[in-house]
Amino acid sequence: MAQRAVWLVRHEPGTPLCGSVKFSRRYPTVEKRAKIFNGESYVPVPEDGPFLKAILFELRLLGDDKDFVECRDSCSRINKTSIYGLRIGGEELWPVVAFLRNGLVYASVPLVEQTLSPRPPLISISGVSQGLELLFGIQDFLSSVQKNDTELNAKLSQLPDLLLQACPFGTLLDTNLQNVLDNNNFASATQPQKQPAWKTGTYKGKPQVSISITEKVKSMQYDKQDIADTWQVVGTVTCKCDLEGVMPNVTISLGLPTNGSPLQDILVHPCVTSLDSAILTSSSIDVVDDSAFSGPYKFPFTPPSDSFNLCYYTSQVPVPPILGFYQMKEEDAQLKITVNLKLHESVKNNFEFCEAHLPFYNRGPITHLEYKVSFGQLEVYREKSLLIWIIGQKFPKSMEISLSGTVTFGAKSHDKQPFDQICIGGTAYVKLHFRILDFTLTGCYADQHSVQVFASGKPKIST
Repeated sequence: MAQRAVWLVRHEPGTPLCGSVKFSRRYPTVEKRAKIFNGESYVPVPEDGPFLKAILFELRLLGDDKDFVECRDSCSRINKTSIYGLRIGGEELWPVVAFLRNGLVYASVPLVEQTLSPRPPLISISGVSQGLELLFGIQDFLSSVQKNDTELNAKLSQLPDLLLQACPFGTLLDTNLQNVLDNNNFASATQPQKQPAWKTGTYKGKPQVSISITEKVKSMQYDKQDIADTWQVVGTVTCKCDLEGVMPNVTISLGLPTNGSPLQDILVHPCVTSLDSAILTSSSIDVVDDSAFSGPYKFPFTPPSDSFNLCYYTSQVPVPPILGFYQMKEEDAQLKITVNLKLHESVKNNFEFCEAHLPFYNRGPITHLEYKVSFGQLEVYREKSLLIWIIGQKFPKSMEISLSGTVTFGAKSHDKQPFDQICIGGTAYVKLHFRILDFTLTGCYADQHSVQVFASGKPKIST
């Protein structure tokens, strides 16, 4: 779980090279490991000049990018990720993590701890996700000054020292570079004792550990026999540890209720020191059976100074939280709509907010509306051709609500009304937005009594 090299490249259209390398960093010790792990498939990290030309070519940022190039633009090379293979000196450097933001190309080469022939699946290369985290951290650090060259250059000059602390020897320990800089400035003025290179400040005050779990539901319901409904829960565990001492150790355990859906696709923060192999191998690609690992999920770590995301996970719960039905019939310039929603009995009926959006694309403004709603209220945005059904904070006791009505549209204006290439004719959708506090759909929880803290003082645990 390390990076072989990191680059920042500025895209400069109109110049001879179409860009310049603003920052680069190589890790020789990681490069030696890559040579051992990759064996005959090893490709060395190039110098800045060849890398600049190769990455701009791959991202279609050179002046001749209007021409079709077979090795880059063929249908077999359709790229849906930020992972690329760069042709350099007759060899291909892979994987290269890269993306363009505000005229800067952020790129890194993660270490692959196995042979590259045949190519291993990306999900098995932990350095890819760490490379993205590192590049996003650098982007956040630079984002406030990218329009000012003087301030940008000043921040670029700070990167070598910051990466010594945030990513020593190519291993990512902290993605918040601004926090590293602030702690470094604080430590240089007030901290006489020697600190680890990646953690230059220590906390003084009442010890406390805060843990929060946030889950987002992604669901598509078609109400058709030939198209299967899909849904998935994506969770994030966020921690903030205010603990005294140079290297405090914390262990947090996540639990599930009896017969709860196992957590899958777990990605952890670089500060996690060890994991049960069953946690890392649980994947949503595999068929879930009774033998699937269902916890407890223990995460031992040495926490960064600031708030951080301890881990991410997915889970395939048995049913969506809200079941929906949407029917739309077109008659002349009118649409007859019917929407039925049902809250599942296992879901906590206490929302911070809950509303359904009904957009109507490729039509004129709403000129007339007749409707009947069994619960909540309906808001009409005529010029946007949008209906918003505000359900509120609770479903009724029946857990079922409905909306029906007739919508009339005026003359269509392409400049003002929303346009969509897919939502044509009878193709439309209802989008639900809701939030429930103190509730997880998977039942995942952090037991405050199982949190272990190895530091001075007894901390306050809040979950």
